[in-house]
Amino acid sequence: MTIQLPIRPKSAFDDLGFAGTVDSLVAQTRELYLADAVPWVVGYSGGKDSTAVLQLVWLALKSLPEEQRIKPVHVISTDTLVENPVVAAWVTHSLDQMAEQARSQGLPITPHRLTPAVTDTFWVNLIGRGYPAPRPKFRWCTERLKIKPSNTFIREMVKSHGEAILVLGTRKAESSGRAARMKALESQRVRDLLSPNASLPNCLVYSPVENWSNDDVWTFLMQAGNPWGYSNKELLTMYQGASQDGECPLVVDSSTPSCGDSRFGCWTCTLVEKDKSMSAMIQNDEEKEWMLPLLELRNALDVADDRDLRDFRRMNGSVQLFHDRPIPGPYTQNAREDWLTRLLDAQTWIRENGPDYVRDLELVTLAELEEIRRLWVVEKHEFEDRVPRIYQATVGEPYPGRPLDEHLPLGEDMIAALEEVAGEDRIHFEMVRELLDIEQRHRAQVRRAGLFDSLDKAIRRGFFDNEEDAVDRARQRKAPAAGDDAPAGPDPVDLADGYVRKVTVDAPA
Repeated sequence: MTIQLPIRPKSAFDDLGFAGTVDSLVAQTRELYLADAVPWVVGYSGGKDSTAVLQLVWLALKSLPEEQRIKPVHVISTDTLVENPVVAAWVTHSLDQMAEQARSQGLPITPHRLTPAVTDTFWVNLIGRGYPAPRPKFRWCTERLKIKPSNTFIREMVKSHGEAILVLGTRKAESSGRAARMKALESQRVRDLLSPNASLPNCLVYSPVENWSNDDVWTFLMQAGNPWGYSNKELLTMYQGASQDGECPLVVDSSTPSCGDSRFGCWTCTLVEKDKSMSAMIQNDEEKEWMLPLLELRNALDVADDRDLRDFRRMNGSVQLFHDRPIPGPYTQNAREDWLTRLLDAQTWIRENGPDYVRDLELVTLAELEEIRRLWVVEKHEFEDRVPRIYQATVGEPYPGRPLDEHLPLGEDMIAALEEVAGEDRIHFEMVRELLDIEQRHRAQVRRAGLFDSLDKAIRRGFFDNEEDAVDRARQRKAPAAGDDAPAGPDPVDLADGYVRKVTVDAPA
């Protein structure tokens, strides 16, 4: 009879034991810290991996005499402003407590909460500019929301000190792709432990837990107390709540799923098929049911075919075909106004029906609303100025923004009359509205430079009879002209639109 014993996965603690491994890593981190005057930047998301790495750094600094704790350590946490609200609150409170404990313990650790510039935020781009919800082939969000804020901070460190060391919780066990990238960089390491960063010159990366598994991370967090007084057990509970079955085992065999696969991120993310962590939180905890409006709004954004919500023209007004169909452009005005209404409705409902700690939840900031308003009125010529009215209707309070410093060409009654005259002809309504707005903006200028170019662009955007007419014209552009039916010359509109370039050729002598 053959007895099969379960095979325990290899642990980073097998060779030296738990205490020996931790002591060795703390000593390694301490020696690296003392090796030079290059400042450190620790990436902290509030998740298990970054928490483990920050604890190791904290323990290393704590073990040094006070006179050797000279080099600054900056802890950066990027808040995309659309993070899962539970996780965002957790991280914000953690940073506050971290700053207080670092001061009281005499450690040169400074936490920083980074946010994207208002022009780069999710809602300014989606509702303001009309960018469609992100997709794998149009992933406009990651660079703006996550990469730019952190890279800007790191580049400032490099600019000030010539170099920076980035301490991250990246691990090879996260994915095969991550393992391959980390392995490739190992051959380029300097000072034995530091890898280069391809996108940030003069920035080196230290990954102290790169060989740890999920279970190693949790074992460390449960056995080593959090040095800034936060609760790692509550972190575990948060991961449990975000797991489909509510389970989060620490000691597992090869067939047991690990808790560390839970992913916290933006609640608006449409790059995944389903927000499993938020769904699980709602399912596992009645107190999290207030998040249901967020999940519903996220699912509304994630539709397979959103052509009915988007303009048939691209952002620049051109009509481009793919498989003989127009490639859809930005969200229409109606769609953008509907997204803003839904967002403010969700915020209002959560504030009224959620627990006390979300009474002041801000899904969209006033600065974002002001930028959305500016984009609509100034850049999209939507001088109906709908943001204050939508806010009043959904929130039930006067819009708190500043008065609009714009001389609008038409009053509310005239806009209503124009809409009535245009009827269903939305294309020409928008063209006339844009022409009026352009003329009004140039009226007060001493030199009206650029007026005719702006008027010309507006007409070229809206001269079509309808979408069908625009698509027919695009097809004609693609079709090669041949035979007696070929036109005598290019269409003047095509010349003006830039689709055809007219070149003068000298006649032969």
